[in-house]
Amino acid sequence: MSIEIRNIHKQFGAFQALGNVSLDIHSGELIALLGPSGCGKTTLLRIIAGLENADSGTIAFSGEDTTHVHVRERQVGFVFQHYALFRHMTVFENVAFGLRVKPRGLRPSDADISKKVHELLGLVQLDWLADRYPSQLSGGQRQRIALARALAVEPKVLLLDEPFGALDAKVRKELRRWLRRLHDELNVTTIFVTHDQEEALEVSDRVVVMNHGQIEQIGAPQQVWEEPASSFVYGFLGDVNQFKGHVQNGQMRIGSEKQNIYVASPEHSQTHASEALAYVRPYDFDVRRYSPADEGIVVQLERAVVVGPVARMELLSSGEQGIDEGKLIEAQIPASLFHQQGFKEGETLVLSPRRARVFVN
Repeated sequence: MSIEIRNIHKQFGAFQALGNVSLDIHSGELIALLGPSGCGKTTLLRIIAGLENADSGTIAFSGEDTTHVHVRERQVGFVFQHYALFRHMTVFENVAFGLRVKPRGLRPSDADISKKVHELLGLVQLDWLADRYPSQLSGGQRQRIALARALAVEPKVLLLDEPFGALDAKVRKELRRWLRRLHDELNVTTIFVTHDQEEALEVSDRVVVMNHGQIEQIGAPQQVWEEPASSFVYGFLGDVNQFKGHVQNGQMRIGSEKQNIYVASPEHSQTHASEALAYVRPYDFDVRRYSPADEGIVVQLERAVVVGPVARMELLSSGEQGIDEGKLIEAQIPASLFHQQGFKEGETLVLSPRRARVFVN
């Protein structure tokens, strides 16, 4: 089922939660709504579900206006962050609940309900837990049962609000891979709310990046990562260092006018002497020992964390290049190179950005 969202506006008192948001979601697509707390992503999900009413705008499911259709009639499945399982019911009865409360004329027989529940528990790989109670399950198991319960009523749209947010990192990673496989098998239109960038980029077909009730960018995970539409998107997707400077004729000079620290900015080839911000990922620096004749960002190595193949370095700017003194800069280099160079904490080093994304102020 496709979803067409048009000019959705929502206010809570003086706070604007959503400002004329429009979005098309294709049938069978898995979309991630990504953004910081308070950006409007959960409000939009609740409006799609019918749990919240928009002040203006429309929602259509496959071309049919559902703006004022009651939540019970929208055929959506909803999975919350905190499971919302019935604690007094077994796993089996939790999954069967949505089928048992259907109107008498639509309610399946007990035999059909039993068959359906066992099929779903098999799908989420937890059939062996049918007689257990939620308190006897791990967090990851409870969340999979919540998903099975949402799927029991055969929803046309599956909505997940931070479904793995309460789980530890390892379980979260396992469940999001599992969710992606399950989605591919079921092919149900799915909208997934998260503030976890890695989660959104790994699971979704397309990412919708939101900020202050607006959509900043929509695109495939690789596209939003490599071609961020705004400084907000670049800064929100992963670790990044920000530098002030000026851009002219396709090059940005970082720091003061006396410096020769440049990064290419071909998208601004027609721009002349404008203030700009350069965003540099930690792995896009060359790192070397300080030499007085060297042109680069002079820093002091404050701390190094070497884990596995990567050395993560926290460096403080010396303030010599018009970059704020004491500014924290993060850089990453291969652990093998770090050991080979023998860098020590407290040592003076020089950074040169190989690549940056530049936004004119």
